[in-house]
Amino acid sequence: MSTDKKADFSGVTSSVDSTAQKVEKADFSGVTSSVDTTAEKVGGTYTVQKGDSLSKIAKQELGDANAWKKIFEANRDVLEDPDKIFPGQTLKLPPID
Repeated sequence: MSTDKKADFSGVTSSVDSTAQKVEKADFSGVTSSVDTTAEKVGGTYTVQKGDSLSKIAKQELGDANAWKKIFEANRDVLEDPDKIFPGQTLKLPPID
């Protein structure tokens, strides 16, 4: 066994002063917020069914058959030809304007 005396820190005290200004609590009582639905603004996805065309999907999902171009543009990474879509493909739908 060692007879070395252990350090005694029982009388040590500490304090921290700050040079930063004290800040009152922030008052958020007048702050308001609202969230509109994002369902119509964000778009979504659609899985191609047998017999589908981009114009049919556009009419069904976007309410305008002429919006097929928007669907095509949103899917240029997977579609080379707007007339060549296949059942089972998942297409991104653009947001509804």
